[in-house]
Order: sequence, then structure tokens, then C-alpha cells
Amino acid sequence: MHNADNERPDPHTDDDEIVTWWGLVIEGYLATQDRLMGEIADKFGLPPAQFDILLRLVRSPEHRMPMTRLAKEAALTSGGFTKVADRMVAADLIRRQPCDTDRRVTYATLTDHGRDVANRARRVCADTLRRTVLTPLGTEAAFALANAMRTLRAVNGDRPA
Repeated sequence: MHNADNERPDPHTDDDEIVTWWGLVIEGYLATQDRLMGEIADKFGLPPAQFDILLRLVRSPEHRMPMTRLAKEAALTSGGFTKVADRMVAADLIRRQPCDTDRRVTYATLTDHGRDVANRARRVCADTLRRTVLTPLGTEAAFALANAMRTLRAVNGDRPA
């Protein structure tokens, strides 16, 4: 499809342009995520999966979540999540807590140490994002980016197999 005014391809339909745009989104995300996770690893010794789990738990009611739900939300397989959880239990970040009403359910619950690490790491994460995202983009563009990603998640997420 061409624009009648100057015969340039419409950037919304030009193959190279839209593929380039998406590549820039991915490259920008990866560069920012690498910097963020590098700072979290340097300061707290947390790999990305553990940091993600800590953030999910610190924001959850009672700082706990059923382990199967947590594994799904963290996009980990059952076996992968078990390995991460074992390491987190050994590091006194979480504990496994059986459900009082359903013996099939086990919760991952933050320990006091885990809650402290999660809160400190969340502050470092927020400071890093202010420096690496908010400052270069500005509040309006950062907000627009978040809304755009929310839209893409809603449109493209959780598709049936």
C-alpha cells in the first residue's frame, strides 16, 4: 500500500519498517532487562527467576501464593519451578506451607528474610528503572509504553494451543 502524496510505502504496512520497529522493541527491552537483572544479581545474588518470584510474593496477600499458580505466573515448568523453589528454601527466602483446607495445595510463602530481600530488591529495581527507563523516555512516553505493552499482552496473551 502506498501513500498517494509521495509514493512512499505506508510504514504501517511496509514489511521492513514494521519488522525493524519490532526488532527495536526487543533490543531495547533486552538491553534494559540485562542491565536491571545485572544490578539485582550484583546487589542481591538473585537470578531473574528468583527475583520474579520474590516480587510476586511480596505483592500477594499474606505474602504467599499456591505453588502451581506461582509457577504458571512465573512461566516456569513444574520441574523448573521446583528447582528454583528448592534453592529459595535453602536460602531462607521462602518456605513451603501446606494448605489447611486442601492437602493438594502447597503455598510458597515469604520468610521474614525473604520479605526483607524482596523489599530491598524492589527498591533497587524501581531506582534502576527510573534511571534506565523513566529518565530517558520521560513520564508520558514511559506511561504510553506500559499501556502499549498492556494492550499487546491482552490481545496476544493466553492463547489456546
